[in-house]
Amino acid sequence: MRGTIELRTERLLLRRHHTGDAKILHEEFGCDPKMFEYSGWNPYETAEMAENTVREFIASYDDPRFYGWAIDLNGQLVGTIGAYDYDDEIGQIEVGMSIKRDCWGKGFAGEALTAVIHYLSEQEGIRNVTAWCASDNIGSMKVMKKAGMILTEKQTGALEISGERYDKLIFNTDI
Repeated sequence: MRGTIELRTERLLLRRHHTGDAKILHEEFGCDPKMFEYSGWNPYETAEMAENTVREFIASYDDPRFYGWAIDLNGQLVGTIGAYDYDDEIGQIEVGMSIKRDCWGKGFAGEALTAVIHYLSEQEGIRNVTAWCASDNIGSMKVMKKAGMILTEKQTGALEISGERYDKLIFNTDI
């Protein structure tokens, strides 16, 4: 396993994070409630949290089972994508992503997710890539389907985010 390597798509560079990303992640992701509306977590809420998160990413790049990319468009950070909780026994890993709001609807999430799925399955030999979203998160559902993932499970009322209950939709690449 090689972990986080540079990946290129038609429009995007998926690269390792660098310290300069923290400011953008805080300002564009951590301060915008829409960015974490359906996840319930915000690792970029304060400048310090964003800096710590990016430092943790950078420190983890020596681990060949760590997958964490900054999504870069022409030198501008537009999102993040990572894979985690690798289960060697069943050959499964979970992926999560975030695209800053002014870049929604431009296909960046699907392009990045497709590249990461291809890398994880074809080059890293991981048989199943899984992801989930809240049932009201139409954008994430569309991205996962566009990347070839299949809805395999619906967990009724399984997510509680900011006092609201949502169904949890689980998507997979291998069924």
